[in-house]
Amino acid sequence: MRFLPVSDTAVVVELADLGETTRFFTALLVADLPGVREVVPAARTVLVVFDPRTTTPAELVARLRAVEPVSEVAAGTRSVTVDVRYDGQDLDEVAALLGCSAGELVRRHQAATWTVAFTGYAPGFGYLVGDDALFDVPRRPSPRTRIPAGSVGLAGTFSGVYPRESPGGWQLIGRTDAVLWDIDRDPPALFAPGTTVRFQQVDREVVVARAPEPEPVASEFSVEVVAPGVQLLLQDLGRPGHLAEGVAASGVADRGALATANRAVGNSPGTAVLELAGGGAALRFTGAGVVSLAGADVDAVLRSADGVRFPVPRAQPAAVEDGDELRLGAQSAGLRSVVAVRGGFHVPAALGSSATDTLSGVGPRPLAAGDRVALHGPAAAPHAVDPGPHPLPALPRRGEVVELDVVLGPRTDWFTDDAVASLLAQEWEVTVRSDRVGLRLAGTPLERRRDGELPSEGAVTGAIQVPPDGQPVLFGPDHPLTGGYPVVGAVVDAHLDLVGQLPPGARVRFRPRAPFAPL
Repeated sequence: MRFLPVSDTAVVVELADLGETTRFFTALLVADLPGVREVVPAARTVLVVFDPRTTTPAELVARLRAVEPVSEVAAGTRSVTVDVRYDGQDLDEVAALLGCSAGELVRRHQAATWTVAFTGYAPGFGYLVGDDALFDVPRRPSPRTRIPAGSVGLAGTFSGVYPRESPGGWQLIGRTDAVLWDIDRDPPALFAPGTTVRFQQVDREVVVARAPEPEPVASEFSVEVVAPGVQLLLQDLGRPGHLAEGVAASGVADRGALATANRAVGNSPGTAVLELAGGGAALRFTGAGVVSLAGADVDAVLRSADGVRFPVPRAQPAAVEDGDELRLGAQSAGLRSVVAVRGGFHVPAALGSSATDTLSGVGPRPLAAGDRVALHGPAAAPHAVDPGPHPLPALPRRGEVVELDVVLGPRTDWFTDDAVASLLAQEWEVTVRSDRVGLRLAGTPLERRRDGELPSEGAVTGAIQVPPDGQPVLFGPDHPLTGGYPVVGAVVDAHLDLVGQLPPGARVRFRPRAPFAPL
């Protein structure tokens, strides 16, 4: 085993092969090591997320070395058949790479027996290993920003199905209408480790009945979305504890802003808020209440039913009356504002959280004009309003340079010395192709020392992943949980709120905590 740094809250254990990884992961679950929060198995690694308040990387590695892999893992008994239309946009190119016709590829993909080795990337996504040695396919040089839900792909020796529209670098050979993830189904995931999967060719699309949207909760207190701005989401502290099931923690991009806004209105620190990216939203209130803003520096006003306008300063409680509208204009610093309402939002939880995960689709959908969100009402708040003062951190602006501390690893040694020096010396521009999944950075491309494919492995929020084009992607709270592009480093936990506030056009410089070295 080899132990590599991932961030200041995670390490990765590198093992010989998939079988050894599965046996170590099984033993690790039984061991229940102190300080370990979550473990995420992958092809040849196990990601171990730990609490830095209760253990150190050195103490954790010593405990991990003492874990003996189990001798064998019980085989699964579940099997599923997936109907596929083999019309993927990469089908002919992949066939040429494998030295066969498209028809031969389709025939052998169906004839193979596939088994779910592990899950990850997104809820419902399974990494399937087959019994036909033909399938060993390189990922695309640069990931696509949008892959349709149900796309059937190949990458390395794995096959897989995208549960929903998402970015990805797999080669696409077809599409299915099978529902890979349904939180109202038991179990939610169609694919679980050990499940046997067979693919079956069909010629036409099958219409799948979808569950109806839940009825809104009736309440005398509510917020109506008059205009959602660029993106308006419900967010809280997320749903940690489900990484091994392929479910990201997600949650608000700026945790400090969430706590500040909730404290001002007397809510518990983790109460759900509205998160707005980019400004331009308008919200109308039914019933009296108290609101507070935090996060981005935004021009915000309350407009009463009779047209009177009142400024709303950040981190201060502001009373609203029935019919009042809160209007958020352009942002002068930062990217994301949060709006807390006294008593909180009365919305259903998914896996214990009301957070919207924009990659996986877990949690409430993004809010649109005309949506009405119920409130518990002011009396539900457990604390008195707190006018502060609440300190507000300095926020990045377009064109400004922001320094972020990073832990180098786990795949820093996949890059040349010049590339690592370039990563740390240059200023990286945050591009407009950035979102909660990840910030796409632009600069001098990073050159690899090693060619070839990296077996998929777990990643954390703040990871700096480098596709073959050499332009890094800095993972946000809705990032894929596993991936096959090497991660050169990760932003430390204390700077993740700052990452969540980086607007397009801001520039980033990475500052290493220490040189890269195995643990």
